[in-house]
Amino acid sequence: MGRQKVVLKDWNWTRIGWGLLAAAVVFLAVEGGWIEPNSVQVTHWTIEDRLYPPLKIAQLSDLHVVHVGHREREVVAILKRQQPDVVFITGDSVGAGLHYDRVHEVLSEIAATRPPLGVWVVRGNWENWHPVRHEREFYKSAGVHFLLNQGVLLRPGVWLAGLDDPWSGHANLDEALHDAPPGAYVIALFHSPAYFDDVAGEIDLALAGHTHGGQVQLPFIRPFWLPGGSGRFLAGWYSERGTRMYVSRGIGWSHFPIRLNCPPEVPIITVRR
Repeated sequence: MGRQKVVLKDWNWTRIGWGLLAAAVVFLAVEGGWIEPNSVQVTHWTIEDRLYPPLKIAQLSDLHVVHVGHREREVVAILKRQQPDVVFITGDSVGAGLHYDRVHEVLSEIAATRPPLGVWVVRGNWENWHPVRHEREFYKSAGVHFLLNQGVLLRPGVWLAGLDDPWSGHANLDEALHDAPPGAYVIALFHSPAYFDDVAGEIDLALAGHTHGGQVQLPFIRPFWLPGGSGRFLAGWYSERGTRMYVSRGIGWSHFPIRLNCPPEVPIITVRR
């Protein structure tokens, strides 16, 4: 009796292909739509510069608070563990639904971690497009400091300049630096990073957000969409004319609740001599 030849019909391969595609879609939906957006990463950086004693900074950006849930509680837990000297929030704290009451709750919890040099907030484009009523009172009642084209002596030798969002508003660095003491180490907070090309060389350190790191990063492919005001910047460190800038991937998302190969982050930046 001869051997029978087994033939795999074309429809079997078609079913296998569709099955693999379905599995990939489910994986991407779970990973990009749930796991990664709620997996907040702490990134640690050290800058060697002319500061002594060292300054430990936590940067939060693009909180886009919709619900006070796991992600927001994790951010607060990170701040408690890391114990930074100061927390800077670089815009877009409010998100879809414009739940400023929930933003207030999150900011109050962040302030309750009690960084010695306080919590400082600037506007993003969402705050300009959808302003909260009695803005200064809103932030003050949450226990955080709000800056709008203003500067303040953060500690002896360190000047903090907090700017309006350059893309949706009117940033004015000259106004924020007006009373800065000569020789001070200058940190500027603004939301949209394209402004870096205008201020590089005039400050020491800039912190920005807005891009969300692209939210979806695929190998060898530039993100499909970046908001206006991003310019040539995506995420991480940039340096020009003696000025460094860090662009945070942020905490929340824009338009679509998805992150892939681009987890939310809390950068911890230590500046020391």
